[in-house]
Amino acid sequence: MMKYRLIIDKNAEEEIIAVVHSPSALTQQIENLVCSFSGSDSIMGYRDDELRKLAFEEIECITVLARKVIAIDTNGDHYRLQERLRDLESVLPSYYIRINKSTLANEHRIRRFDAAFSGGVDAVFQCGYREYVSRRCFAEIRKRYEGI
Repeated sequence: MMKYRLIIDKNAEEEIIAVVHSPSALTQQIENLVCSFSGSDSIMGYRDDELRKLAFEEIECITVLARKVIAIDTNGDHYRLQERLRDLESVLPSYYIRINKSTLANEHRIRRFDAAFSGGVDAVFQCGYREYVSRRCFAEIRKRYEGI
């Protein structure tokens, strides 16, 4: 039987130790979660005169539109971000995946993948926003899901 213990001590240095008999899918998920955690779970977004804290889980995708980095939230609202896309990639949790050269998608918010007239594939998000998926990125996504 596996035991779990969480100690919250504001004065101690943060560390995570897992003692296991052998590596497994669970240990890999724990490692991915720990390594991807940046200490923050949100980012600041700007819209008109509004400044809003956007939680990572409420962002459908982050994309470049008209040379500006834009976060699209669960309502389909667009917020301008100050950070560059490549800088965000290292800060975002592991459930954010690249779907093309200029878009990072929250894979928990992708409703489905649709075939497009051009022969490509579009990601359809829960808010209704659509974004094309590059062939190279779609191949990576398929590999990711084949392991499930």
